[in-house]
Amino acid sequence: MGENEGIECWLTDMDGVLVHENHPIPGAAELIERWVATSKRFLVLTNNSIYTPRDLAARLRASGLEVPEENLWTSALATAEFLKDQLAGSPTPGRAFVVGEAGLTTALHEAGLILTDTNPDYVVLGETRTYSFGTITKAIRLILDGARFISTNPDVTGPSAEGPLPATGAIAALITAATKREPYVIGKPNPMMFRSAMKKIDAHSESTAMIGDRMDTDIIAGIEAGLRTVLVLTGITQREDVNAYSFRPSQIVDSVADLIPTI
Repeated sequence: MGENEGIECWLTDMDGVLVHENHPIPGAAELIERWVATSKRFLVLTNNSIYTPRDLAARLRASGLEVPEENLWTSALATAEFLKDQLAGSPTPGRAFVVGEAGLTTALHEAGLILTDTNPDYVVLGETRTYSFGTITKAIRLILDGARFISTNPDVTGPSAEGPLPATGAIAALITAATKREPYVIGKPNPMMFRSAMKKIDAHSESTAMIGDRMDTDIIAGIEAGLRTVLVLTGITQREDVNAYSFRPSQIVDSVADLIPTI
């Protein structure tokens, strides 16, 4: 069994760990197959809040990875879970003005929130490719009127075939500049993302591992959540980059293919 003996549950990042620009990383399909075949509890995590789990599963299937939708955990789902907990015991449903797409609006609706631009309790900012000046203006005014500012994730840019795109964190910075209000950010590196994922699969920190490709999000959040951490070198972070950080992952491997014999 090796280094990962005793690990009962696995959390893994998606981009840079399982896929790269819509192509599966060698070993990823075999790893998922192993987990499914052995009924291992696992979740694939992503800070992207655009897609519902069903949509995301379809996109991964087109990339050659069969990930059941119940094994996907997005920042949209984590945000909905956070707000549901915050509103527990409230005599009326929570109200949210949402800047985002189907992954976020569906998750919040299923968590019982009313989506509205009239007297919302929250402004919830997520990923979208169709930010509009009018929508951002409305978000700013609602926050200035007292709505609490929530953001699904801190990423300032996202990848595309043509190059980087501005992402949620960049739009949040614009809104913060106009309102002087910082959002509460749910996604990685907030360990809240991992804790909500672990709650979903009834995992315990001492027997859970996190696989990621970024020291500054996946690994630090995994450490702060008390998990075993595995850095793969198929994404952002390279081996020579590790020394720039004052913390270390539990294990460094070239790719997820190296993990298959140990789980």
